[in-house]
Amino acid sequence: MIQCAEAIVEIKGDLVYKRRIEKRYRVKEIDERIRKERTKSEAKIISEARRKGVPTPIIFDITDYELVMERIEGDLAREVINDAIIERIGELVGILHKNGIIHSDLTTSNIIVGSDNVVYFIDFGLSFIESSTEARGVDVHLFFQSLRGTHESYEQLKLSFIKGYRRTFTNASQVLKRVKEIERRGRYVERK
Repeated sequence: MIQCAEAIVEIKGDLVYKRRIEKRYRVKEIDERIRKERTKSEAKIISEARRKGVPTPIIFDITDYELVMERIEGDLAREVINDAIIERIGELVGILHKNGIIHSDLTTSNIIVGSDNVVYFIDFGLSFIESSTEARGVDVHLFFQSLRGTHESYEQLKLSFIKGYRRTFTNASQVLKRVKEIERRGRYVERK
């Protein structure tokens, strides 16, 4: 069992159970509504991403607060990262963005390189539908931040990601320009 901020994830055989946990600090009725909406939204976005060509776990069942999904056998991308894998990740992020899907938690810990060598995206719990350059830029910026913090060959990996991203997303240049603007904004924030 894995406890996350929003959910408890349990693996039982070939299935993964992701159950959104109650937040006692929220009013009960509001908490129930939020958990139901987020569960339903996550299932919808996972299915949409898969339909558009991004490998994701297959969803077998959904209840008010729980998703039952296929278990993907493989390694977290962070453990096996190389230029080919990161380029493929860039291509898949491009497909998500082309279809208005913002993952919002893009890290090499939310991507699995399957035992079949397919790159799968998981954990769409914070995802939403948005087609603005800003939202796409923030998504890519956060991914770059996660790379910088966990991988020594950051600059080379970033270039490989960009190569893949440009291959599948025609507006990649606009988004990458926005990423640079977002990075500049962060450097000049006054810290107290």
